[in-house]
Amino acid sequence: MRGKLKLVFMLLFASTFVFILSACGKDSAGETDEDGNWKGKITIWDGPRWAQEGDTSGEEGKGNQYFWLEGKIEAFEKSHPGVEIELIKVPWAELPDKLGVNIAGQSWPDIAPVDISGSAVSIDHIDQGVIEPLDDFFTEDELKDFYENALDAYTYDGKLYGIPNSLTVHSMLLNLDLFKEAGVEPPANGEWTWDEFLDTAKKLTFDRDGDGKIDVYGFSTYILPGYYEAWPFFYMNGGQPLSDDLTEFTFDSPEAIESIQALADLKLVEEAAPVSMGGADVGGTFQAWANEEQRTVAMEPWATWAITSTQSSYPTNFMVANYPTGSTGEPVTIGGVGGWTMFHQESDAKKEVVAEFMKFISSTDEQYLMSKEYGIFPARISAAEKEPFADNPEMARAQEMSSQVVMLPRHPEWKKIDEIIQRELQLVFNGEKTAEEAMATAKPEVEALLQK
Repeated sequence: MRGKLKLVFMLLFASTFVFILSACGKDSAGETDEDGNWKGKITIWDGPRWAQEGDTSGEEGKGNQYFWLEGKIEAFEKSHPGVEIELIKVPWAELPDKLGVNIAGQSWPDIAPVDISGSAVSIDHIDQGVIEPLDDFFTEDELKDFYENALDAYTYDGKLYGIPNSLTVHSMLLNLDLFKEAGVEPPANGEWTWDEFLDTAKKLTFDRDGDGKIDVYGFSTYILPGYYEAWPFFYMNGGQPLSDDLTEFTFDSPEAIESIQALADLKLVEEAAPVSMGGADVGGTFQAWANEEQRTVAMEPWATWAITSTQSSYPTNFMVANYPTGSTGEPVTIGGVGGWTMFHQESDAKKEVVAEFMKFISSTDEQYLMSKEYGIFPARISAAEKEPFADNPEMARAQEMSSQVVMLPRHPEWKKIDEIIQRELQLVFNGEKTAEEAMATAKPEVEALLQK
């Protein structure tokens, strides 16, 4: 009897969900005219991007950071009479929670962005049936124009769920003034092995004023949930946190353990990093590298934003380098892929127009423009080939690393998994546990989440 009741409940729930999907779509489905042209309203969400040069209007004098998308909307509406596109402005920090609430209330937008720090389209949203696949709107040749790792971030179960628009990478930033002060040569072409990096870090650790105390350290970074500047080091010997099928915890492999311990020992054994390395002070770590009044760390890994910040707010004589290579011989970095997703549509005619607009704002020219103005890297190869950073060698060097990017695991429980791993990593860098002990502690907790 209990089994029959459960079956009836599941059927009722499924029917209700389908009904709600249908009801949600009818109000915004629009209509098709005699010529087969769809007319109606499209809703798009987006976060602030960049303002026009010289625009100091608005909150905190930042200018209108939505003008680019507003212009694209106006152009599209002019070429598609009867189509209205409503822009809903959402701060990036609020977007994930707001989207979750609206999905729960069956009131999602037609188009929403994937924040570049989120790395990939949400599997949860796909499994809930609220994100549309876009395979029918791209030819094979069109898809070849996207970097393979960018497409992978938007592909699930063999289908494409979104349009990759931009990439960001983590890279090594080297303070060349400190290299010169210590009489150390930076790596040729920004490429080096782990042994070369280690030797460089030790040489850059020195007593500047002769008082017997170290004033400058070779390297530093921090360990904190949601931040991955240190993680490419952990991948350098072929390790990764989860298996490819996301069913096993693999940061306890010999390759991962060796890499984690090696970076921790840079501080604990070699003393080529400050005591603060491995803590949670993001701002203080950056200031120690970039602030002219400090400059106590010669090398730090950062995401792309730090390059533009160093070129403006914190002028620094620096260069961009790869993360050092380990036993794989291949440089690896971690990055994010921003883009656009389409939410569930009842009308095929509307779906085509929504897809057309998404492609309109993700073209080669638009990705090139966004790269130059917004400081990210294009997901399209054709946009990269237009050399958006021809006049910015540091950004151009970082852009070369786009093909090295690996994505974080796309497990629905990743946030909890990440918190467990980062907690244990902090203990390793504090010298309270070895990498092997820490990952042994993390393993059963993570695998309990993987088995959900």
